[in-house]
Amino acid sequence: MAAVPEEDWGRAVKANDRTYNSQFQYADNYIKTSKYNLLTFLPINLLEQFLRIANFYFLMLLILQFIDVISSLNPVTTALPLLFVLTVSAVKDGIDDYKRHKSDGIVNNRTAGILDSQDGKRDLVDTRWRNVTVGDIIKLKNNDFVTADILVLSSSEPHSVVYVETAELDGETNLKVKQALPETLPLGEDLDKLGNFNGEVKCEAPNNRLDRYEGTLIWGEEKFALNNDQLLLRGCRIRNTQWCYGIVIFAGKDTKLMQNSGKSKFKRTSLDKLMNKLVISIFVLLLVICLICSICCSVWEYTYGTDFQVYLPWDQKNGAIIATFNFFSYIIVLNTLVPISLYVTVELIRLFQSFWINWDVKMYYDEKDCTAKARTTTLNEELGQIQYVFSDKTGTLTQNMMTFNKCSISGKKFGELKNKAGEIVTVDEMWKYKDTPKVDFSKNKWYEESFDFYDETLKNGVDNGDRQTWLFFRLLALCHTVMAEHGDDGSLTYQAQSPDEAALVGAARNFGFTFKSRTPTTITIDVQGREDTYELLQILDFNNVRKRMSVIVRQNNRIKLFCKGADNVVFERLGEASVFLQDVTQEHLNDFANEGLRTLVLAMRDIKDEEYNEWNLRYHEASTALKDREEKVCALQEEIEKDMLLLGATAIEDKLQDGVPQTIENLIKGNIKVWVLTGDKQETAINIGYSCRLLTDQFNEVFVINQTEEEDVKQIVYDTLDKICDTMGIKNKMRCDEDDIVDEDDDEEDDKKNLEQLASIYSFAIVITGASLVHALQADIEQIFLEAACFCKTIICCRVTPLQKAQVVNLVKKYKKAVTLAIGDGANDVSMIKAAHIGVGISGQEGMQAVLASDFSFGQFRFLERLLLVHGRWSYVRMSKFLSYFFYKNFAFTLSHFWFAFYCGFSAMAVYDQWFITLYNIVFTSLPVIALGIFDQDVNEDMCIRFPALYKPGQKNEYFNYWVFTKSVVAGTVTSLTLFFVCYGTFLDVVNPDGTPAGSQTTYGCVLATMLVLVVNFKMAMDTAYWTVFNHVCIWLSIISYWIVVFIMYSDLMYEFFFAIFTFVGSARVMCTMPTFWFSMPLVCVILLMPVAGKRAIAMDVAPTLAEKVRILQQQEAIQAKEDKDNVVELKAFKRTDDEGSINGKVTKKDKPRGHKDSIREDGISRRRPQSAGSGYAFSHQEGFGRMITSGTIRDSQRRKKGREKNGTASSTERRKSSANSRDTDSGRGSALKDEELIV
Repeated sequence: MAAVPEEDWGRAVKANDRTYNSQFQYADNYIKTSKYNLLTFLPINLLEQFLRIANFYFLMLLILQFIDVISSLNPVTTALPLLFVLTVSAVKDGIDDYKRHKSDGIVNNRTAGILDSQDGKRDLVDTRWRNVTVGDIIKLKNNDFVTADILVLSSSEPHSVVYVETAELDGETNLKVKQALPETLPLGEDLDKLGNFNGEVKCEAPNNRLDRYEGTLIWGEEKFALNNDQLLLRGCRIRNTQWCYGIVIFAGKDTKLMQNSGKSKFKRTSLDKLMNKLVISIFVLLLVICLICSICCSVWEYTYGTDFQVYLPWDQKNGAIIATFNFFSYIIVLNTLVPISLYVTVELIRLFQSFWINWDVKMYYDEKDCTAKARTTTLNEELGQIQYVFSDKTGTLTQNMMTFNKCSISGKKFGELKNKAGEIVTVDEMWKYKDTPKVDFSKNKWYEESFDFYDETLKNGVDNGDRQTWLFFRLLALCHTVMAEHGDDGSLTYQAQSPDEAALVGAARNFGFTFKSRTPTTITIDVQGREDTYELLQILDFNNVRKRMSVIVRQNNRIKLFCKGADNVVFERLGEASVFLQDVTQEHLNDFANEGLRTLVLAMRDIKDEEYNEWNLRYHEASTALKDREEKVCALQEEIEKDMLLLGATAIEDKLQDGVPQTIENLIKGNIKVWVLTGDKQETAINIGYSCRLLTDQFNEVFVINQTEEEDVKQIVYDTLDKICDTMGIKNKMRCDEDDIVDEDDDEEDDKKNLEQLASIYSFAIVITGASLVHALQADIEQIFLEAACFCKTIICCRVTPLQKAQVVNLVKKYKKAVTLAIGDGANDVSMIKAAHIGVGISGQEGMQAVLASDFSFGQFRFLERLLLVHGRWSYVRMSKFLSYFFYKNFAFTLSHFWFAFYCGFSAMAVYDQWFITLYNIVFTSLPVIALGIFDQDVNEDMCIRFPALYKPGQKNEYFNYWVFTKSVVAGTVTSLTLFFVCYGTFLDVVNPDGTPAGSQTTYGCVLATMLVLVVNFKMAMDTAYWTVFNHVCIWLSIISYWIVVFIMYSDLMYEFFFAIFTFVGSARVMCTMPTFWFSMPLVCVILLMPVAGKRAIAMDVAPTLAEKVRILQQQEAIQAKEDKDNVVELKAFKRTDDEGSINGKVTKKDKPRGHKDSIREDGISRRRPQSAGSGYAFSHQEGFGRMITSGTIRDSQRRKKGREKNGTASSTERRKSSANSRDTDSGRGSALKDEELIV
């Protein structure tokens, strides 16, 4: 039995001591991600496949068919389709597992140098990865993959820095920095020293947290704190480092990479769930039909059976037993009601629909060489049913590329844009005032040409030596985790972990406070041409809880703390001397937020030597604690960050991505509700709402919920719902979901019918803060909050945490029968993306975590419009038509056996040849329906964008639901009934010229099968809206292949060789010689298809759907385009709706909402909306770089520049231009007409 480590730590590892480490039975370094081997593949794979209900059902059918007494069909009729399905799935699983085996073999057989002692001699031995064990000393070289989770001891780089690439862990290609403890630096690459190293590591147990590691190194009599900065994770790759040595801490399945390789939650579409219910319903129907046939068989046997016993003697003692056997026989005969090929065909269609997304060049983002990617193939049609979109803001709606815009220093605001007349103008108005001069920074050696600033007064303050201004910019130049890189040409570039940091340090640089370099203990800056060096004592790093970072530096024996962070966090830690300045700065912050700018507050304090020394001693003890380390460190950070002096605030602009307002506007027109979930301030969130057109001046009211007390939040939520209901005139607070409305009288029934119309007339929005959301999501009020939110066109949640984002998504999923989509670009969006029905990741500035967790990904938010309105809608329409036709053709085929039962004494005799039964769904009708599901388009892509209302039917499941399924079943039943009895009546009294009966059961079955194939394929042709070469080939090939197959199978030659198998010998030849057949064949097609065509023509003329109207418009435009050589189309009957919602430039009565107020309501107080429509946003940063700096990790890396660039590390100070992919507004959004306004 394995030994158990002490209770206060999870793992104990001694270097170079395999005997000690083996007592704990730690996992070895062998990994296995494969599921099968040669011996277990077949049994395990078959077991997995037969756990699926459909496959198990057909296995039972196959077993029944081997029982002669109940089977009238050859087992081959079920065995072939089942074998086909099992083989396809097994081949797919086998290929996937082979790839896993191959990958496992490559990884396990890699070699690494392990320090080994033989006869007292230390040497490195090449060892396969699978033989590496915990506690081994291992050497890694440049470009090596990290063997296991390894604690770094030393490296070839100064300060034992190690550069790693973490693409396999988080998808990011930029380099990360790790570093050994200073105490282990002397080990170097001396094998004797490394071999004698006997340190013991006590650390946490294996876990899946990539960003955290806590442990302690005990070496001799001393203890040293360990954290994530010293740990190299398996899956990383060594870059720009000649060599490094380390101890294996976690191996194999215990590594953090393998701990994170758990299975993701399987997502299923609503059509999948409906399809499974329908299959169960069909199976119940099958049992009912079989029961009817069984009862009728018993009656027939007792009534007429005795008259036929001369040549049909009873095999059993009585008719009841015969009827019982016939029950199972009919299950076999009618088994095609439950289609085995349905699931395989659905997956094939989804695969091709995913290809359309991957191959869409209009969703390609050339700036990042980023294509759209369907990361799953099971959710395509769900994209056509989205009702709620939950979006992050920073990096999703905005570019996440920051520029220093404004600031507040000692109560004075800087950065206002003024023209030559001295009038203040907004950024959006700058193009009108081209004469507005920029500040000239050319005298500064380190200025950047791309930096634009328009307020000369701030530059004058710097030049005049204003003390507060100098402190302000000194803080920006010192308080950060940026790395400086000096090029061979003397250029200076910065490596920043967030765009905010790069913008702030870049601003300080341009104003003459240039960050030059750093070492583990110093920071060097250039102040107006004079070099200053500060001793770096501590970095109190940023995290999502602290929302601030601080540095403690010393110069000229004076210790100062510089801090920057979110306003609400820093204000709480200011001293009394800043009370007045705080009020003024708060006003400036509100102004900045109203303009949509990201804000940070800057503060500082002087620290006495005695105070710092005493605090630093306790801080070191806390950072080496084995238990509750984070809590202890956080408490001491709180202790030192107090009584600070306010310096000012910064305001950074983060512009919207291209096409965001137009995309959101079109999604809203498609009845898609867009909720923004952001960590920004309330004012910034409101401003972004107006910038993105989520909020407009036409809104009746915007409710702001920002209370912090539970009772206050509950009251305002109830008041908000009351206000909305009163304004809309809804009685008894009618619920927002029509399915949930409880009607108490006829008036409420009328309200229910008009609810959607009311929603189009009235416009409300709710802006709620994270503090209020905590109470709004409690069980006793969450439904009331959701009701109020459902009446609103827009919901903006500000100051929310990643967990709250997921909670909001789950709230809608829990109480609404609606499909949700979450879209984001950062790690803080992962929980929201996983919680939604569909997750979309944007390849942005914040890494690849969101993309890796998503179902679909692309480069810009504007592509969401095309993903939903085009690909999503097409996928849903195609899948709906496919399912309708699939069930139709199967009922038309199978129920003929039921009608035939009344003419064969309910003997379970099949009316068709068994080979036709086998090939019907595989060959004769499969290709046309697959082509329909892959290629069909009811309207083209431009019309999908121009008329977003086309998206609404998918949200309501109008194209496939229980009613549509019922109609398909009825149509299939009528088709089978018509085919059977028309053919029966036609051939009833037909005789040959010699007077012998012309027909037989085999001939009749062949005629019936022929007409069935023709009718269902012609019906498929009628249902096809978009014809391609593939559709033509599939339909005509299916019909031709049928004729070829029946003439071969029913030939005399096949009968001679396989007389027991092909029993319909000569049927096809006889059928073709009968004039009656050639007459009845077109007759049946006319009887079955003409009513369908007539009904559609009348419906098109009397009550056309929006899709039909748009399709006619599309045809008219195509005709006109052909006639016009310049491709200019002038539609006199149609006018584009302008921005005010009017037609032909006039505002109609129904376009203007009643009770309109151009205001925002907050606690009963109306506030004017901000006039600026700029973009906005909050403090964004990541934890981890602070410790690296103080320990020597981050340093001047002039000689590393080329290597870094080679490995994908780009300068954060390089400003990228806006995307050149402008939206084709003429073709993509040419009309905003409502359904009733489209007159074709």
